[in-house]
Amino acid sequence: MFFQYGKIETDYLKSRDETLGNAIDKIGHIKRPIDTDLFLSIVHHIVGQQISSVAQKTVWKRMNDELGTITVDVICDLSVDKIQRFGMTFRKAEYIKDFSHKIKHGELNIDEIKNKSDNEVINELSKLKGIGRWTVEMVLIFCLQRPNILSYKDIAIQRGLRMLYHHRDINKKTFEKYRRRYSPYCTVASLYLWSVSAGTIEGMKDYTPKKKAGIK
Repeated sequence: MFFQYGKIETDYLKSRDETLGNAIDKIGHIKRPIDTDLFLSIVHHIVGQQISSVAQKTVWKRMNDELGTITVDVICDLSVDKIQRFGMTFRKAEYIKDFSHKIKHGELNIDEIKNKSDNEVINELSKLKGIGRWTVEMVLIFCLQRPNILSYKDIAIQRGLRMLYHHRDINKKTFEKYRRRYSPYCTVASLYLWSVSAGTIEGMKDYTPKKKAGIK
């Protein structure tokens, strides 16, 4: 399955922002896979914290190859050491174990979360060990398919904004300007900013000043 959007969302974004609209026309429709299993999505995004998408895929493949179906019970039956040996940090392994334990023992009702608002989901899941706002925002997009998510903490989103609008830096005030402009279809804008960040449009560059040698 892919994130569902169409002409209504793209036409709205084009009407609100000519620069983004031009990028949408050049890139075309984007197919981004989603995972409708909320438990798996959260575990997957914990694995992916602060590592490349390639590294995330490698670890995730190891887990699936060895464990088969990844469920709450399967994770709860593993030691933290065993989880860590799939290729993640010990701390991430602890987070995954703790998250699974809370579901199994009724401390977290994952089915109820699906019916909460974006902010409620962020507040609820951010209480868990190792699950910050960025992780929850990725789950909101790639599992719950919420339409209005633009993540300030996402490095590629920031890069996409710099490349598209020729900014040297994206501070919170600048970010909020674009978030308001894209709303209520921030998630579709995010898909295109990720694509821009990945170099899909030839000739676009990142305008962040390069650090000089010896200066930190």
